[in-house]
Amino acid sequence: MLQEIHLAHTQGFCAGVSSAIDIVELCLKKYGTPLYVRHAIVHNTSIIKDFETRGVVFIEELKDVPDDRVVIFSAHGTAPDVFEKAKLRGLHIIDATCPLVTKVHRQARRYSQRMIPTILIGHRGHQELIGTSGYVDQDLLYVVEDLNDVEGLELSEDQEIAVLTQTTLSVTDTSHLIGRLKERFPKLITGSKEDICYATQNRQDAVKELTTFCDLIVICGSPDSSNSNRLRETAEAEGVESHIIDLADEFDLSLLKGKKILGVSSGASVPAFIVDELVRKVQHIYPKAKVVQKESIEKGIEFPLPEELETFKSTI
Repeated sequence: MLQEIHLAHTQGFCAGVSSAIDIVELCLKKYGTPLYVRHAIVHNTSIIKDFETRGVVFIEELKDVPDDRVVIFSAHGTAPDVFEKAKLRGLHIIDATCPLVTKVHRQARRYSQRMIPTILIGHRGHQELIGTSGYVDQDLLYVVEDLNDVEGLELSEDQEIAVLTQTTLSVTDTSHLIGRLKERFPKLITGSKEDICYATQNRQDAVKELTTFCDLIVICGSPDSSNSNRLRETAEAEGVESHIIDLADEFDLSLLKGKKILGVSSGASVPAFIVDELVRKVQHIYPKAKVVQKESIEKGIEFPLPEELETFKSTI
């Protein structure tokens, strides 16, 4: 019989996602509809569907945005050539890129200015990696997803080589790759720990804590969310059964049979109401199950909005 539901102390929206969503909300009020957003503002099905019902149009190509309109660039980051194309067309750009991603972009540009070959660790095809790649001289760019990619690198061990990481990966996710890169390339330039997205690591650490006493862990997150899938993998790596669901309705209550403690977490782009709905669904069957959650270690962290929206926000 299920006795307790433990919620990860740090989960759900990170500061970058909160900022991106606030940007869309404020632009809806300031500029009206249709409002164009290049790529999904964040990787969460519920958020995207809600915005679409309110007049937000998500596009992949700038050609789908009419001239002289507002276009928001997503939290995952956008390559510089896309910015230039938008400016040439006279589009009003609102940049919702997470500041931690922007920090990686600046470092990538600096390495290329110094003609240093740059390795990007991440998932090919992920919007963040595509955006960051645009800040690296293409003749100096090397993308690494796994150890096979590391072994296949044809670079001189006598030269300086830089490495940057997709922010939806954590120190834990990338340590084995960076360790091998250091073995192969003694002059490897790595960023400091502060260059890693704290939100990704914090959420994985919180899930690891749950695995020490939970029988089953459920991760709320969309199938295309990199950080949500890493949370499920984190739990499984610790030997605890784990499942990922996009919506509470997807959860199979039969999985709780014989379980005493359920752990629940959610990705950085997941709204709290999905976790709340899951808890209600479980408590409907197990009304005596106690819900437990410690205070988030990210409490109070906020990122600034673009200046024009900060000014607008102060007037409403």
